[in-house]
Amino acid sequence: MTKVAKQGATYEDLLKVPDGVVAEIVEGELYTSPRPGSRHAQAALDLASQVHRAFHKGDGGPGGWWIVFEPELHLGGDVLVPDIAGWRRERIPEVPDVVAWTIEPDWVCEVISRSTGRLDRMLKMPAYARYGIPYAWIVDPYLHTIEVFQLVDGRWKTLNVYDGDQQVRIEPFDAIEIPLATLWLPEKPPA
Repeated sequence: MTKVAKQGATYEDLLKVPDGVVAEIVEGELYTSPRPGSRHAQAALDLASQVHRAFHKGDGGPGGWWIVFEPELHLGGDVLVPDIAGWRRERIPEVPDVVAWTIEPDWVCEVISRSTGRLDRMLKMPAYARYGIPYAWIVDPYLHTIEVFQLVDGRWKTLNVYDGDQQVRIEPFDAIEIPLATLWLPEKPPA
């Protein structure tokens, strides 16, 4: 379960968090979360692989993006770690050789786990809006959904919600089809 570890946190507090724990600072509070489980990891890895191949490498897609898995973002006083993020190469011609990104991405994706859903939705999504990130996706590997948001006048507008096993084209990566079935672990058969 995600918990507030410290209010008025600094980056030095974040560095003291043990390995194997995800630590983020949102609005001055340090939040810690366990490493994600298999449903979360499967969805994040498969989605990142598809988007990375087509948009980062240009293999089967148009290229033009830097796609990064679990980047550490230092934006304002916040330290955020989305599951996946992307920067358009027209804005960032070269990947900086850094531990933490200080340039806001053009897209973020949060994969919900049972322990992080509230943090991702209630705190990180508003933070992403504050920093002007144009697109955000929330992937729920339990409900088998992807919610797609675009920032319009400083507020998130829901563009669509995709579910199940559809083949979908999702902004800003609508140049390719994403087969949602590959993101989800199979359901356990009833006992």
